Amino acid sequence: MAADQEKVTRFLGRVVADGGAAMAGLCTSIGDRLGIYAAMAGAGPLTPTQLAVRTGLHERYLREWLAAQVAGEYVRYDPTTDGYLLPDEHAAVLADPTAPTYAAGLFTMLQALYGAEEALVEAFRTGSGVGWEQHGEALFAGTAKFFRPGYAGALVPEWIPAMNGTEQRLREGAEVADVGCGYGYSTMLMAQAYPASRFHGFDFHRPSVEAARRIAVEQELSDRVTFEVAGAQDFPGEGYDLITFFDCLHDMGDPGSALHHAEHALAPDGACMIVEPNVSPDVRANANPIGRAVVSASVAVCLPCALAQHGPQAMGNHAGEEAMRRMADGAGLHHWRLAAESPLNRVYAASR
Repeated sequence: MAADQEKVTRFLGRVVADGGAAMAGLCTSIGDRLGIYAAMAGAGPLTPTQLAVRTGLHERYLREWLAAQVAGEYVRYDPTTDGYLLPDEHAAVLADPTAPTYAAGLFTMLQALYGAEEALVEAFRTGSGVGWEQHGEALFAGTAKFFRPGYAGALVPEWIPAMNGTEQRLREGAEVADVGCGYGYSTMLMAQAYPASRFHGFDFHRPSVEAARRIAVEQELSDRVTFEVAGAQDFPGEGYDLITFFDCLHDMGDPGSALHHAEHALAPDGACMIVEPNVSPDVRANANPIGRAVVSASVAVCLPCALAQHGPQAMGNHAGEEAMRRMADGAGLHHWRLAAESPLNRVYAASR
């Protein structure tokens, strides 16, 4: 084999950079969990001593952490004052959970995914699955934390209005099923915006349902929100004006059956909102940061979760719109369209 040494060197640099980013991700997770980014946000330049006072953390560890943040260009450093600055633009991504750009939840998820490596290695050898419930709590909390900002920024102002006629029904009073609701943030965002409607969150994962119930009580939404342990193929109720699947249909072992059950549970003129990752079935088209992150997540959690359910179809998260449309059509949802799109998601409207 006669390798081009220039290309070898260039690719080696890419791999080392990726390894460095993976290592730095631990520092990002620590900064988020300990509130260091939040303490720096809007504070101007801080010395390690000042940051230690603000956070109550050990100064020597903070100085080392800040050095790593400067190396990653997350934080700026002024040697004349020994001051470290988190720019406002970076704070919007790392320090403000209410910002639609907040992305720190990604690093919470990684705690669990790296911890599942042994189980994934065995699954590669045997073809078995790794169930959602086999992961650590960090995956459940991190997934909710990661997706919530994007849903908060787009679900009510953009996605629901794009579902023809659905918004008016929600304002007047509708019944909604949120399937695969996890911690229920999507359910509760809708409930806050449409108090005349009733919202029912369903998930097969009991710890997530219990967390959703606690959050609903904290947000004083229990009068119009319920959460129940139930699968996508057998969740109770019928006559739903809207049934939603937020970034979960591709995780199911039998997504066709889930859509078939949804079709039976819809009101005569109801609709399904199906939110899926904005990636392509053409693997070449995913050679970009979002595509890489999403498809890598499919290897780590989406496909193994589906295979663990022993269903007839483990899709992965990049099967593409045409595959989803055919599956919906086979379930009796013959009307299909792309309703909205963001850099991370594609939102489909499906009805009879």
